[in-house]
Amino acid sequence: MNGKLNVQTENIFPVIKKFLYSDHEIFLRELISNAVDATQKLKTLASRGEFKGELGDLTINVALNTKEGTLTVSDCGIGMTAEEVEKYINQIAFSGVTDFLDKYKDDHEQLIGHFGLGFYSAFMVADRVEIITKSWTDQPAQHWTCNGDPEFTMNPTDRDNRGTDIVLHIADDCKEFLEEQRILALLRKYCRFMPVAIRFGEETVWEDSDTECDKDGKPKRVEKKQPRIVNDPEPAWKKAPSALTDDDYRKFYHELYPMNFEDPLFQIHLNVDYPFNLTGILYFPKVKRTIDPSRNKIQLYCNQVFVTDQVEGIVPDYLMLLHGVIDSPDIPLNVSRSYLQSDSNVKKISSHISKKVADKLEEMSKAQAKKQADGDEEAKTDGATQLEEKWDDIKIFVQYGMLTDEKFCERAMKFFLLKNTEGKYFTIDSYLDKVRPLQTDKDKSLVCLYASDADAEHPYIEKAKAKGYDVLLLDSPLESHFVNLLEQKKEKTRFVRVDSDSIEKLIAKDETIPEKLSKDEQDKLRPIIEQTIDKQRFTVQLESLESTEQPITVTQSEFMRRYREMAQTSGDGMGFYGQMPENYNLVVNINHPLIGRLLEETDADKQQTLVNQLTDIALLGAGLLKGEALSRFIKRSVDII
Repeated sequence: MNGKLNVQTENIFPVIKKFLYSDHEIFLRELISNAVDATQKLKTLASRGEFKGELGDLTINVALNTKEGTLTVSDCGIGMTAEEVEKYINQIAFSGVTDFLDKYKDDHEQLIGHFGLGFYSAFMVADRVEIITKSWTDQPAQHWTCNGDPEFTMNPTDRDNRGTDIVLHIADDCKEFLEEQRILALLRKYCRFMPVAIRFGEETVWEDSDTECDKDGKPKRVEKKQPRIVNDPEPAWKKAPSALTDDDYRKFYHELYPMNFEDPLFQIHLNVDYPFNLTGILYFPKVKRTIDPSRNKIQLYCNQVFVTDQVEGIVPDYLMLLHGVIDSPDIPLNVSRSYLQSDSNVKKISSHISKKVADKLEEMSKAQAKKQADGDEEAKTDGATQLEEKWDDIKIFVQYGMLTDEKFCERAMKFFLLKNTEGKYFTIDSYLDKVRPLQTDKDKSLVCLYASDADAEHPYIEKAKAKGYDVLLLDSPLESHFVNLLEQKKEKTRFVRVDSDSIEKLIAKDETIPEKLSKDEQDKLRPIIEQTIDKQRFTVQLESLESTEQPITVTQSEFMRRYREMAQTSGDGMGFYGQMPENYNLVVNINHPLIGRLLEETDADKQQTLVNQLTDIALLGAGLLKGEALSRFIKRSVDII
C-alpha cells in the first residue's frame, strides 16, 4: 500500500510555538537572516545583470513602536510577488533560499536560510504578523496578515519601494520584546557580524562643534544623534590575513571579549575552501595555572550568523582553552540552527583545526631555532617568532593537548619546550642529549631531575647543582600526567622530583660510600630519631651519604606523590591514590659528624635537644615545620645561641 503523509496545518502553530526553537528570542535572528538573504539575492541579480536598477541603501532597519505594540524588520531586498508569497509563506517549510541556490548555485552571495521555517518563529512572540512586500520585478505589492492560525488574508497594497516589512504585533506574554535594551542585546548577540548593515534606533555621539568654541578657542564637544548601526558587516575573519595587522587582530579580539583586558599572545587565521568551507580566527590567551576549559570562549557562526558558543565536537577538547570565532556553512545544524548535529564534516573540521594549531606552534619553533642558529641577536626579542617568550603562558595548553590528542602529541614532541631552574629553554630531545652524559645511572637509564616549586625546593636544587646535575622546573597542574607521558614516549628515561630522595640515590652510580657507623650503632640511633617524629607520617631511613651532606633531610616518594597528584586532577580510576595521606621519609646521614655526636651524647636532655633541633631543621627545609612546632623551634634556637 502506498500513501501520502498529511500534515494538519491547524496543529502546526502550537508545535512551532512550543518545540521548534529552544528559546523564543531566536525569532529576531531568523527574521533578520531572512532580510539579509533577500538583500544578498538582490546583489546576486545585480551582479549578473538581471537587476538593472539602483541598489541604493540596502541597510536593514529594525523599529519598535511601543504605542502600537509592534516590532518591524524592514529590508530593501528582492521582495516577493503574490505567487512567491503563496509558495514560500503559505507553504510551510518551503525555503526560498533552496530554490534560489538551485538556480544560482555557481554565482551567489552567501545566503543564510535553508529550512523555510524561520519566518514562522515570529509567531512565538506575536499574536498577529503582517508582511508588506514589493518584488524587484515591479509587480503589485502584497499585504499578508495572519493571526497565528491556518487562516490568512492577502491583498494587493500600495508600496513605492521594493523590499519587505515584517510587522510583529507582540503578544501580551512577550512584552519584553518591546523594550529597546532587550532588542539591542539580541541584535548584538546574534547579528553583530551579519553581512548587511543593520540599523536600530539612534545613538548619542560627541563631536567637535563646527560653530562653537570654548574659552581656549578649541571647538566645543557637542552631543549629536545618529543612526545606530549594530553590526560589523566585514569582520576580521572574513578578510585576507595579508590585509590585517597585529593591531587589527588585537582590536577584533577585544571586540569579541570587551571584558578581557589582556591582549592575546598570538592568533591563527583559518581560511579553508576545500574539502569544506571554514573561516575564523583562533586566539591564544594567557592560560592561568588552573585548568578551566570553559565552553563559551569560541563562538560558532554560520555565514556570519551567531549560532552558539557551545562548540563541543567541532573543537577538540584541549582547544576549548582558546578564544575566537569559527564560521562555516558546512557545519550541520539542527532545524532551529541552535546547536550542532554530528556528521563526518564535524570530525574533519575538528582535525583540521588541531592541525593548524600544531602548524603554528611548529612554525614558531622552527623560526626561532633558525634565528638562533644564524646568530641573530634579535632572536631573543622578536615576538613574532619567539616561542620561548610566550611559552610559560601557553605551556599548560600544549600539555593538555598532548595528553588528550595523540596526533597533536606526535607533532608537539618536536616543539615542546622544557625549562630548567635557570630559566633556559630546550626542546625535549635537545635537553635529553644535554644531560645524558652526567645523569645516566648505573642501569643505563637517563634520569631527569625536576622541581615543582623552585623556591620551596631550593636546598634540594642546590645539592643537585653541586653534583653538576641540571634541574627542570615543572610547575603546572598537569606535570604529573605529563612526566608519565614523557616516560612512555622516551625509552629508559625517568623523571624524578629533586626532593624525592637523597641526591646519591636519585641518580645511582656504581660507587658506594663507606658507612661510618656500625650496625649496632645504627640500631641504637634509629629509636632516638623515631621518638621525635610522627610515625604515621614519617619513616626513618638511615643512609650512608657524603659527610658534607645535611645530617637529616626530608624526602617524599616520587611514585606516591605523582599518583596522588594525578588523582587530584583526573579523578576517574585513581581515587585510591588521591585519598592516601601524605607520607615522608626522614633521611638520616649516618656519616655526618653531628649524627656521630648525637650517639656519643650521654646527657639525655642534651641528646633530646640536639635530635629535636636536627629534625626540626630538616622539617623547616621541607616547609613542614609550622604552628606550635615552629614556635618551639624558634625558642629553642634562641636558647642554644
